[in-house]
Amino acid sequence: MPADVIFLEPSFPRNQREFVRALQAVGARVTGIGERPKEWLDPELRHWLTHYEQVGNVTDEAQVERAVRFVQSKVRVDRLEAVVEAHVMCAARVREMCGIPGTSVRTTFLCRDKPAMKDALRQAGIPCAQSIGSGSPDEIRGFAARVGFPLVIKPRDAAGASGTARVDNPPELEQAMASFGVGRGRSAAVEEFIEGHEGFYDTVAIGGRVVHEFITHYYPTVLEAMRTRWISPQFVTTNRLGAEGYTELKQMGRKVLAVLGIETSATHMEWFAGRFAAGLIALRPDRDGVIAGYEGVDDVHRRFGDFIIDQHLPPPGTPTQPVEAGYMANAWMRLKHPDYDELRGMLDFVGRTAKVRAR
Repeated sequence: MPADVIFLEPSFPRNQREFVRALQAVGARVTGIGERPKEWLDPELRHWLTHYEQVGNVTDEAQVERAVRFVQSKVRVDRLEAVVEAHVMCAARVREMCGIPGTSVRTTFLCRDKPAMKDALRQAGIPCAQSIGSGSPDEIRGFAARVGFPLVIKPRDAAGASGTARVDNPPELEQAMASFGVGRGRSAAVEEFIEGHEGFYDTVAIGGRVVHEFITHYYPTVLEAMRTRWISPQFVTTNRLGAEGYTELKQMGRKVLAVLGIETSATHMEWFAGRFAAGLIALRPDRDGVIAGYEGVDDVHRRFGDFIIDQHLPPPGTPTQPVEAGYMANAWMRLKHPDYDELRGMLDFVGRTAKVRAR
């Protein structure tokens, strides 16, 4: 008997539809709950969905609960899933209200509230950056005096590097606190800035057991890449998972899942190594405006054509997107190679050779 899955907001942002496509492809019946009228959904998405309910706000628990209970009156709902970080707490609360299995409210809260998550991890002996979550300017100033600069300040429920700022001295901290509304009813997460190599560790867990995992490296760090227009950042996923150097990381990742109470879910966590094989490189326009054209792409294809998985090169005339829109907001290329070091060299060549020109 196929599983009945409710997916929250299946059409926006656009990559949401890929989760619906995959669920439908493996035999699930998918009901969408979203803010757009059904008539606005593209034909392909409507084909993948068994049913669709429109609500005014997908973060309003009362509206989502009503829609879910209506669906439950028709079928047994096996799962209620949300992928956008701003939607996951609503989904967790409605799951518990409606008796649907899945990630708990406690676990969702710990994953969303960065200071609370770090407190839980530290109590379990898992090393992480010193941090504080506070709406008091004096508390944050005291934390800065104890820990020292630089610091990172971000919303408590930040997604990735969104809204994140690095501050290097007291005046910059004051400016950042003011912009975050600290002292005016808003709270922020502040943590020590850790220098070193950065990456992410992703898993698929079933019943708390890791059944699939992969490890990816950032070049350069996320904060630097998200704040610097000219950098073409790289993600390199290793095929050396069995290497001894990754043993501690994998053990720590499993401990994190246990501490946070993650049972059956996909997970994503970032890691740092102290100072010291598929890849994606984001190709950024040299300025804001509209894309005028490309340089060096043919050279890349001539040299590495057999290793290019796919690419996205918006046509000339396409408006550029800001750095804050993410790594795949403008142009990008994805490559593969059986040797990690060879792949790094290939991505470096792409970064030096392929240029996106804007006007």
